Amino acid sequence: MKTISAGEANRHFSTLLRDVATGEIITVLSRGKPVATISPARLGDVERAAAKLNLLERLRQQTPAGARHWTRDELYEG
Repeated sequence: MKTISAGEANRHFSTLLRDVATGEIITVLSRGKPVATISPARLGDVERAAAKLNLLERLRQQTPAGARHWTRDELYEG
């Protein structure tokens, strides 16, 4: 993990982004104390959230199938 001062991060932001794009995790320091961590975006999380929303929307539009002849107590019995 690389550290950089806030001033350096500001002056060399495009270089910092290139480093992050290659997998580098960078901690930004202000007056010697960590204030931020910049890491690569996890695209899988964004795609997974979008897929979940699409699935839930599709399920909401479908009519329930099958009869339900059980009670809540029966469902949790045993």
